[in-house]
Amino acid sequence: MAENVYEGMFILDSNRFHRDQAGTTGKVGQLVESHGGSLLVSRLWDERRLAYPIKGHKKGTYWLTYFRLESTKLPDLTRDTEREDSILRHLFLKIDPRIVDTLVEHARTSTGATSGPAEDRTEDEEEGDAEDTGDENEEKEVSPGVAT
Repeated sequence: MAENVYEGMFILDSNRFHRDQAGTTGKVGQLVESHGGSLLVSRLWDERRLAYPIKGHKKGTYWLTYFRLESTKLPDLTRDTEREDSILRHLFLKIDPRIVDTLVEHARTSTGATSGPAEDRTEDEEEGDAEDTGDENEEKEVSPGVAT
């Protein structure tokens, strides 16, 4: 069987991650390698509040990986990932071979994490900030029949 490249997104238990970062994230690499895979890149993506509690956790640490693995071994990796207590959720996506190098390079060089309260804002709020010129005294052009 041919080896494929997969993107793995893991939501890790934030409490365990902060207590033992190397041990918690090392588990991800160990799982991949125990099934004959090779890790291409592995890094922190973000830490954020979850949309709904998962196993009683309200926060999760998102860990992004790219790895090579034989396609027949993916179900075994999935099963073992589900058994690991420090991994709350996971998602594996097969990557098109034409874009593997670009994705791996991007993952190696970018920081990927958003900072501050911007993550809780909506796109409309961010667009409104971009359009605001900051001059409150400036007259605004109003179309007839439109309330301001």
